[in-house]
Amino acid sequence: MCGIVAAMAAQNVVPTLIGGLKQLEYRGYDSSGLALHLGEKIQRIRAVGRVSELEQLSLGGAGTLGVAHTRWATHGSVTQDNAHPHLSEGGGLAICLVHNGIIENHQELRIELQAKGYEFQSQTDTEVVAHLLHEARLKSIDLLEAFRAIRPRLKGAYAIAALSSQDPQSLVAARWGAPLLIGHGQVSTECFLASDASALIAQTKRLSYLEDGDLVCLQRDPHTQSIAIHIEDQSGQAVAREPIESALTVDDVSLGPYAHFMQKEIAEQPGAVAATLEMVTSAQSLSPNLFGSDAQAIFSEVRQVLVLACGTSLHAGMVARYWIEAIAKIPCTVEVASEYRYRQSVVVPQTLVVVISQSGETADTLAALHHAKALGHENSLAICNVPESSLIRAARLRFLTRAGPEIGVASTKAFTTQLAALFLMTLALAKSQSRLNADEEQQHLSALRHLPAALASILRSEKAFSDWAPRFVQKAHALFLGRGIHAPIAMEGALKLKEISYIHAEAYPAGELKHGPLALVDSEMPVVAIAPNDQLLEKLKSNLEEVRARGGELFVIADQGSGFQSSEGIHVIELGDHAGLLSPILHVLPLQLLAYHVALARGHDVDKPRNLAKSVTVE
Repeated sequence: MCGIVAAMAAQNVVPTLIGGLKQLEYRGYDSSGLALHLGEKIQRIRAVGRVSELEQLSLGGAGTLGVAHTRWATHGSVTQDNAHPHLSEGGGLAICLVHNGIIENHQELRIELQAKGYEFQSQTDTEVVAHLLHEARLKSIDLLEAFRAIRPRLKGAYAIAALSSQDPQSLVAARWGAPLLIGHGQVSTECFLASDASALIAQTKRLSYLEDGDLVCLQRDPHTQSIAIHIEDQSGQAVAREPIESALTVDDVSLGPYAHFMQKEIAEQPGAVAATLEMVTSAQSLSPNLFGSDAQAIFSEVRQVLVLACGTSLHAGMVARYWIEAIAKIPCTVEVASEYRYRQSVVVPQTLVVVISQSGETADTLAALHHAKALGHENSLAICNVPESSLIRAARLRFLTRAGPEIGVASTKAFTTQLAALFLMTLALAKSQSRLNADEEQQHLSALRHLPAALASILRSEKAFSDWAPRFVQKAHALFLGRGIHAPIAMEGALKLKEISYIHAEAYPAGELKHGPLALVDSEMPVVAIAPNDQLLEKLKSNLEEVRARGGELFVIADQGSGFQSSEGIHVIELGDHAGLLSPILHVLPLQLLAYHVALARGHDVDKPRNLAKSVTVE
């Protein structure tokens, strides 16, 4: 969840480090820091707050070798002492490093190192790695050998980049369970490391993605300044990680005409969904091979679907359960990934395990997938937005959503593209099991082709939803209601409002109101209802009457023809015609817009909500 940038070049790397951190700030923004190798010493600069604070402190700084970090606090409060990089000094040696992830055995290592005389300046798990590496380097011929020595002692997940005062031409890094990549410079005298491609896009598009267990050393020739890259795997064997050309552009990670990334990403949803569906928009039929060459054979044998995901992706899986059971007629279970591996579950033969993640580096989801495999689930499918991610590499089948980079912490376009991908998966499952006839297939494909235009139409109604925002600004609580397939969409709406406006929000299936939540309803509790014109509409109306009878103020998002009228205490915005099974994808946009405008009205940083960060790479 934190961000790492490191650079070795013939010129000053401070602008590269700061620029990279700015691109990674969505992954953590509690504090930041950088370290530069200057001759035989290391200069460290750290700041609490945003990268802009660090930028001011580093004005005039210069060096050709450095590491940098932006932090999302896991161990220790937000203080300068807890900010990275962390330093260990003594015996004429200084070790400085940055770290993403969690060292699970940090407490026992801390006790051991304290007994040896090491003093700790922070509350973090990372500082134990700095002291361990310092101890090992005092006994080793170089930094690479020292890192080899400590690696077996680190338990948990990590991406680490380290400098040593005694190794002025070396930068050593390693990954296990947290992403790290190499950026190959335009010339032989520059090379970079980062936890995310977006940090390096201004420098290079040639990237090599490290695998779990990889150890890398960038070694500069002091005479020619050219840089050699040495990579070895967990067994110590030299390996090559071939560069690929990233499709990412500077425009992808810039705001353009928008005020916030969340605003930009909400607006990008018609295009993102169109790109995700591009392979079927002109096709006459759907091929299961969209999900991999083995998909047809696997899908035809599936007897159960198990969905594993977290947060917004979990809500996408909950919607998909309705589709899978209604169209493919296959039982579907949706599990919270962070809980799945901590209970005894029954393994059902011929289960398809579907894992969903925007980044593909979500630690809980990756761990859940590995646990499912260990239980004997052989068939897995990853739905993800990042082609080089760990999740994509770990799954047998895969489908890439094409949302483009999502910078705003509150997920928007990743969610709608996940839903589009899950609907395609449902159709492919149904077709593979002869439960989708040709006419039904064409009807569903036609509806998918119309989806981008329908999304664009809703976005043109943004002002109507922004006009609701002032009615939420002073509220402390909100309630979201939906029925059937729209109950997970109500949950997603409540999550968005919580994430960026800090208003406490809950979501319930509307039929559950009378079983407890109705006790909370009064004139100070705005109630947002999703009201598609479907078979549950009349039952929803009855539920909403219960709200009105208790003085609750209703905000209804309805399809045309639903029969709702705005009046005292009830506010109605109509979308277009009912979109059938694809209705959840349309109804979530108004909830995103509402959360965005409420957060703006309350004066919050929409893209960087407190206590949160993108790509949760720790458990």
